[in-house]
This record gives sequence, C-alpha cells and structure tokens, in this order.
Amino acid sequence: MVEFETSLFLTDEAATKMLGARIAEVLKPGDLVALSGELGAGKTALARAILHHLGVTEEVPSPSFTLVQSYDTGTFAVYHFDLYRVERASELAELGLDDALSNGAALVEWPEHGLPGSLLEDALRVSLIPAGGESRTAKLSGPARWQMLVAKDAE
Repeated sequence: MVEFETSLFLTDEAATKMLGARIAEVLKPGDLVALSGELGAGKTALARAILHHLGVTEEVPSPSFTLVQSYDTGTFAVYHFDLYRVERASELAELGLDDALSNGAALVEWPEHGLPGSLLEDALRVSLIPAGGESRTAKLSGPARWQMLVAKDAE
C-alpha cells in the first residue's frame, strides 16, 4: 500500500550514499527495498551504500550473475537480489526470497522482473532516474513508516 511518495534529487555519489545511510538506519528484518531504474541508474551503488552503512566491510558486487548475495551485518542478514535475468515466478522460490525475508532483509534490483505485487505492498520502492553525470532523481514510495527517510529534509 502506497501511503507516501516523494522525489529526492541526488547531486552526486555522496548524496546517494547519504540516502543509503538513511535507508539502512530504518531497515529491519522482514523489510524489502525494491530498486528500479535503467542499466547504470545507480541501483547497485545504492544497495552498496545501504550495506556499507550496516557494517558490511567486504566488497559488494552487483549480483547480476549470481542472482543473490548474502551479507551478515552483525545484527541481521541482508540479501541482495538481481532479478534482471529471472524469467519465471518459480525461479524466485529457487532463489529463496521468502526465506531471505524470514531471516533478514532484502534489497531487490529489477523488481519488475517477476517480484509478486504482494511483496511490494510493504516495500520501500526506489526508482532511480539518471539526471546527467553522477546526479540522479530518486523517487521513493511505500507505506507511511518509510516516510521517516525524508523527515530530516523537513528539519
């Protein structure tokens, strides 16, 4: 259920990292963050920023070939999915998305490639749109609890 929608202009990589830090601060087990945008829009960069803010020190590559990577943050597990090459809903079960949400949180790139709408109801949806150079627009939407991500902007 979409209860809030907003757009943020991210001027550079530092602004993307700041958004990642804000998401990490409210992320908890059972949460799903759906990351949309064209190739090169910054989905993996944002996922990397979230994971690094949660304490992951290892390299965070794009999961395009492995389809899923798991990370131990010290508090809970975070699973990073890339659904770009998923062709059937049955493949999601094989990837363990339900298990991932039971055991931790999930960052899902390319959710439009097979993620069931029911999983998007409580998700934070982030659509990244390149705006030239390192800048991009981030369109955020989701349940009201995610609105706290932008509360700092109002202060």
